[in-house]
Amino acid sequence: MEILFAIVIGAGIGLVIRAIVPRRHTHGILLIPLVGAIATAAVWTPLVWLGLTFDGTWIWVLSLAAGGIASLVTALVAPAARARVDHRMFERLRRA
Repeated sequence: MEILFAIVIGAGIGLVIRAIVPRRHTHGILLIPLVGAIATAAVWTPLVWLGLTFDGTWIWVLSLAAGGIASLVTALVAPAARARVDHRMFERLRRA
């Protein structure tokens, strides 16, 4: 059950990061929160398998930090990738 709380908090961190980064209009509103939720869950699960318990500090710190870092990296990389793809599509359509 605690993984659900962690996922929701990870998505919330992603939503906050999306709100503060520049050029957020270049990607959808759910992309960054979804990345945060997925990264949080992807770190939480192996940590549980390694023996960390849900009431410990490190499982929360590591999982939520991973969600925040993944969200931030995605929020900073996605606009540049979108611009490249848009430019290629524009050139392709212009030649057609």
